[in-house]
Amino acid sequence: MARRSNAGYGFWYRLAAVLVKPLLLLLVKREWRGWQHMPVEGGFITAVNHISYFDPLTYGHYQYNSGRPPRLLAKSGLFAIPFVGMMLRNMGQIPVYRESTDAAHAFRAAVAAVNSGECVAVYPEGTLTRDPDLWPMTAKTGAARVALMTGAPVIPVAQWGAHEIVPPYAKPGQRRFRFFPRQRVTVVAGPPVDLERYRGKDLTAEVLREATEDIMAAITALLAEIRGEQPPAVRFDLRRSAKERRAQRAAEAAETVPAQAGEPAEPAEPAARPGTPEETAK
Repeated sequence: MARRSNAGYGFWYRLAAVLVKPLLLLLVKREWRGWQHMPVEGGFITAVNHISYFDPLTYGHYQYNSGRPPRLLAKSGLFAIPFVGMMLRNMGQIPVYRESTDAAHAFRAAVAAVNSGECVAVYPEGTLTRDPDLWPMTAKTGAARVALMTGAPVIPVAQWGAHEIVPPYAKPGQRRFRFFPRQRVTVVAGPPVDLERYRGKDLTAEVLREATEDIMAAITALLAEIRGEQPPAVRFDLRRSAKERRAQRAAEAAETVPAQAGEPAEPAEPAARPGTPEETAK
């Protein structure tokens, strides 16, 4: 597929491309499809699955070559890294703050960017998928909310292969990087997700959940096509899994509390809730 012109890219995007693209060309065999589904002009949202800490680079390369530079929602900690933070800010990427007075900044910035005709890239899952087989898991509602507030289309994007270069959950003793041989990375964009039945409705929790599930179903269908496999019938739910783990730890802790003489054992206090995984999209 012939790529579109990227003549409108600014200095900082071009500098990032000069620095990063040679490395990606060295490490990655590219299989890219679906650019024809992206609007030539006007704002839109891309909703992308997340399988590796490396895949923002492979997806960014794909989107850069589409001719529509993405404004990617990225965790705020990246903006504190010397040089990396400077590059991200100058490229117009959007920091995602958590549990602070600035937490809504990313959402407001995403809406403003879409309304001004830009591409905003969102990882709806908010973090690396916890599904054991790396299928898309349940997602946050930010992408659906931005789409329904702005009326902009949501383009589903599925990617596969970056996890072979940087495995998402390498255990002690396992290789954390697999740079050679070159790995094939497939990135595919699909047609806009049909959200017409939600337009004009109040953005209730139920509406946002249903719209979000439609977006995730579109991403999952693309990924199933790439992998040539059947996705699980039930999507992995990170919150439910965390709740079950906390309950299990509480039960195990209760069993270890010795009973007072002549009194039944009292259950131990539940274990402290683990930190919520860092999110890249609101």
